[in-house]
Amino acid sequence: MTQYDYDYFVIGAGSGGVRSARIAASYGARVAVAEEFRIGGTCVIRGCVPKKLLVYGAHFAEDLDDARRFGWTLGEHRFDWHTLRDNVLADVDRLNGLYTATLTNHKVDQLLDRAVLTDPHHVSVGGRTVSARHILVATGGRPLIPDVPGAEHGITSNEIFHLDALPKRMVIAGGGYIANEFAGIFHEFGTHVTLVNRGDTILRNWEPALRERLLEISTVKGIAFRFNTAFERVEKLPDSSLRIHFKDGSNLDTDVLLWAVGRVPNIEGLGLEAAGVALNASGAIAVDADSHTNIPSVHAVGDVTDRIQLTPVAIREGHALADKLFGDKHWRVDHSCVASAVFSNPPLASVGLTEAEARAKYGDVRAFTADFRPMRNVLAGRNERALYKLVVDVATDVVVGAHMIGPDAPEILQALAIAVKARLTKAQFDETMALHPTMSEELVLMR
Repeated sequence: MTQYDYDYFVIGAGSGGVRSARIAASYGARVAVAEEFRIGGTCVIRGCVPKKLLVYGAHFAEDLDDARRFGWTLGEHRFDWHTLRDNVLADVDRLNGLYTATLTNHKVDQLLDRAVLTDPHHVSVGGRTVSARHILVATGGRPLIPDVPGAEHGITSNEIFHLDALPKRMVIAGGGYIANEFAGIFHEFGTHVTLVNRGDTILRNWEPALRERLLEISTVKGIAFRFNTAFERVEKLPDSSLRIHFKDGSNLDTDVLLWAVGRVPNIEGLGLEAAGVALNASGAIAVDADSHTNIPSVHAVGDVTDRIQLTPVAIREGHALADKLFGDKHWRVDHSCVASAVFSNPPLASVGLTEAEARAKYGDVRAFTADFRPMRNVLAGRNERALYKLVVDVATDVVVGAHMIGPDAPEILQALAIAVKARLTKAQFDETMALHPTMSEELVLMR
């Protein structure tokens, strides 16, 4: 039998790679992880975790205003970007340490350098070549920077957590998750935000009623939107501000331009060609249902495969792969009915099919909605309304989709996702006693 330096060599120490390495090591495999940046990956270091901490910080802007309606007398208050920024980055450091400790405790070798495949069983890393029986590519993705003259003057979600100062003006290019999340965050911090999108809507693949509600609320709050607008070039002015020129002949000055126009898999310079690893039509690593590539010894999980770009999905893919390779446990990740959220202000959450998707699949469907003003908003004097929607297959009465926008929508939907995944019926929802007074009781009161 061929002897290898390692049983499992993982390229990329993000959520998927770390989980897969840890599970493999728990079976006694000799495991190494190579990471050229920081242990923890996009989500922990420069993605969903620090972003959610900024979301929490942003919410205090409205909470402090609302407190007066609830009887609280508050003194003068102001926001200090540097305090929040530094505390968030310190927590990122803490999590980086925890992830590093997890690998150390499982006796996983950590190689803080770039790794490149040289053939199906060998990797060049840190000036030496090592061999492995199995290799996992879990290098994730990165923000897309469009091919626009002067695009380098903008920043991406990678850099936004490190801003030296809070900008007075920000232009955000894009209309998806990241664009709407940072629009909500920086608007609450006092920045004038303009979201520019080349299309005619935000959150293109979401339930239309929810995205329209978010657009309405965001506009009322003061976030500006420009649709069907394409960038021509970006000019840096003498005072270091930016002037954005659009193809319709107009322009807009800003202090910060954030590119949030999508993400692409990190595949360049990995040696995939040398190893014979095939890509799919979108330029991601092609894998089967078990995360195997066309090369038996090379595997891939997470955003580099561009299946569903969500951290929990990458974690499960990495776990399932390690179980199969080293634990002789064969189970597959179910990529259907995966819940997702947009941490905008207010947030959205969704699981299952939109009404249009359900009609295309089942034909006869019914949609139930609850459109209401949350109790807290009533007393606070806010006119923002929440919207919940259930989509039901008429033939079976099964709830095939659930969508909501409103306070704590992601927290509520996590429990609701279990019901949709379990294919519970609308009758079972109706038979469930309401928990009063809550926003979530609306889910069992739709008639």
